[in-house]
Amino acid sequence: MKFPETSSPDGRPKTGAVDFDAELHLHNRAFHRACAIASHERVLDIGCGAGQTTRDAARTAAAGSALGIDPLAPAIASARELAAAQGLGNVRFEQGDAQTYPFPARGFDVAISRFGTMFFASPIAAFRNIRSALTDDGRLVMMVWQAREANEWSTAVHGAQAQSTAAFSLADPATAERILDAAGFADASFQDVHEPVYYGDSVGAALEWIGQFQATKQVLQSLDAEAAERERARLREIVAGHYRDGGVWFDSRAWIVSARCR
Repeated sequence: MKFPETSSPDGRPKTGAVDFDAELHLHNRAFHRACAIASHERVLDIGCGAGQTTRDAARTAAAGSALGIDPLAPAIASARELAAAQGLGNVRFEQGDAQTYPFPARGFDVAISRFGTMFFASPIAAFRNIRSALTDDGRLVMMVWQAREANEWSTAVHGAQAQSTAAFSLADPATAERILDAAGFADASFQDVHEPVYYGDSVGAALEWIGQFQATKQVLQSLDAEAAERERARLREIVAGHYRDGGVWFDSRAWIVSARCR
């Protein structure tokens, strides 16, 4: 899978194709502001995907550096290509799982993540490993989804057939705070982000994007041919009903969670 750069002025792709960065371009603005990265800081980006958030961090940390880590090799390959094309010399990318990756002790001032921390098999162990990579006065800033019922992209698109709730594992502030406390973080705060996700400039583009979701594939594979066709028709109707302002949009709610090391 390719992870192309989205380069139109508002963050949407110039063609009908959609990628994760385009989907989240409104969220990304709020997230980058909340990270408040200083020019000298060393930034660790967890679950960086194709590296948009890492490159944003590297540009802001002009006298510092940024490392992006992601378990998907194609994402890392694209991230490296895009950073090289943009001439960023203070950024690098590594394939790996943040839960077990051998980060240098106290090698970073801030850890960031845009929807990259909800899928850890052992979240406390993962956040402890991230904490060990931060300086004693370091901090964590991450964006996670709020509860499923607050996210129309899940309730409307996947409906009652959704088979996984992993994307919402940090939705409950009390749960997230308890995990972070056990991992060595303190003073967690939760900023509400209420922005729609963008699924493309046409019904066809949105259906193509939705068709790449693991949840969509799981549902369609579990159905017989006739039921699968009904599900595709349902998706087309749902998507068509969400076309407005030159694109397909679904409501969403997220948290920006900030915490300090202790």
